[in-house]
Amino acid sequence: MKRVLLFIIGISAALWAREAEYLRNLPFEMPAIKQTSFPERDFNILDFGATGDGHTLNTRAINRAMEAAARAGGGRVVIPRGIWLTGPIRLKSNINLHLEAGALVLFSSDLKEYEIIETVWEGRPQKRFISPLYGKDLENIAITGKGVFDGSGDKWRPVLKWEMTAGQWQALVQRGGTVTRQWGTDVWWPSQQAARGAETVKALDKREASLEEYRKAGEYLRPVLLSLVNCRRVLLDGPTFQNSPAWNIHPRECEDVIIRNITVRNPWYSTNGDGLDIESSKNVLVHSSTFDVGDDAICLKSGRDAYGRALGKPSENIVIANCTVYNGHGGFVIGSEMSGGVRNVLVRDCLFIGTDLGLRFKSARGRGGVVENIYIRDILMKDIHTDAIRFNTFYRGVSPKESFGRADYKKQTPAPVTEETPLFRNIYMENIVCSGAGRAAFIQGLPEQAVRGIEIKNLRVSADQGITVVNTDGLKFIDSSLDIPQGETVYIVNSRDIAFVANHPPAGALRVWLAGPKTGAVLFKGYDPREITESLRLDNDVPNRPRIER
Repeated sequence: MKRVLLFIIGISAALWAREAEYLRNLPFEMPAIKQTSFPERDFNILDFGATGDGHTLNTRAINRAMEAAARAGGGRVVIPRGIWLTGPIRLKSNINLHLEAGALVLFSSDLKEYEIIETVWEGRPQKRFISPLYGKDLENIAITGKGVFDGSGDKWRPVLKWEMTAGQWQALVQRGGTVTRQWGTDVWWPSQQAARGAETVKALDKREASLEEYRKAGEYLRPVLLSLVNCRRVLLDGPTFQNSPAWNIHPRECEDVIIRNITVRNPWYSTNGDGLDIESSKNVLVHSSTFDVGDDAICLKSGRDAYGRALGKPSENIVIANCTVYNGHGGFVIGSEMSGGVRNVLVRDCLFIGTDLGLRFKSARGRGGVVENIYIRDILMKDIHTDAIRFNTFYRGVSPKESFGRADYKKQTPAPVTEETPLFRNIYMENIVCSGAGRAAFIQGLPEQAVRGIEIKNLRVSADQGITVVNTDGLKFIDSSLDIPQGETVYIVNSRDIAFVANHPPAGALRVWLAGPKTGAVLFKGYDPREITESLRLDNDVPNRPRIER
């Protein structure tokens, strides 16, 4: 036993030494992340009456094991190989919930198993069903092992017809439920209660109803799979989290969080099927994990609109490294709920394959908040359906594919700048490679508040369309290679202090279109002046020609 313990300690020390490499030489100050540690005591759920046959409900047995471990001062609650049907599991301080290889925790879709609680959803306080995995105000917690958590999300989620093939849609409708027409398509709901859920909640909110009355909204109040609220010293290491009713993993107002070696899966059609949403949390390391989901994959948030601004807790001091993303509305995403701010973030050495978007920054009027000091480097992307890079402070809550295309950007009318006006600034990208995208980059600020201070160095991208820049101040592309087969390579509208600099012989000619009366101080340096001049298109309202230097 002593040798085994020393071996485990040796592995932990080696692992932490490797993780420390991710936190060295950061471009911002970040304190050391405090680690979890647990007593060497095991509490096997079999000893508390659990049965892993996929049919017996184990809610009481699993939670009794959690309570016994808590009374003993902590330890490891072990779920062995088997199929364990259960209701919500309440996490507790000083406990490592450990899934052995071959363990499948299957969460019940019976709404009677879930209480209604006060929580936050999409950045605002709401009443919803408690999460299948739930922890609040905890210290020193972990979820580890090689098992699988399945949230039975297909029994909770609405499904949009346009996300499915004809055969898939027919099979879904034949399961039961109900179909409505909204969001420009047919929508399947698991019940009439869920289909009317928005109206029901609105009426209940108006008369300040009791929590239990919100059950009338049915599956509309679907929870995230794992909700951690105001927790300190958190470790997720190893398991698969899949098939969530809504978002998969949601640490909110947490501190000292390490997430590693996990797999996160949701069907590509899963509405709000995000992978990891880190909200108003700080001192976080995410690495060596895989995401294949139905919405944003790895996302940073900090509350929405007035609530987020009043809370005033940014997501900060975050490192994301060595992660792979397949399906998803974005590989790495900030927003759109970022009203408390996001700052001091490093994303490095990630691979995005077939995502709708690669690097995605989104916000809207009403949010407020500042996103700043974001560093992204050594990102590989392949077959991105829309934009390899997108900044959009005109976000309107639609999917990337729905919002892809060109608008008449000069018709945008400025609004007053207030605390509700969001701002993205001081964002640095380096060594970004994308093989195949719908568009190389789309950068759009508000007409009253430009996106500011973006530097993109060594971008290598092949795409159907080039770079579109709207309402942006202080944008610099350095040593970028753009393989755009036709149309303009660079389209700039109402933007200032824009520079394309080639310190080495550039790969590919630049075909430039400038538009808008606010466009000025545009520089092309290191490119062939004749090529740019011959292809240059200037709208009549552009006050000055760009500078072109060898």
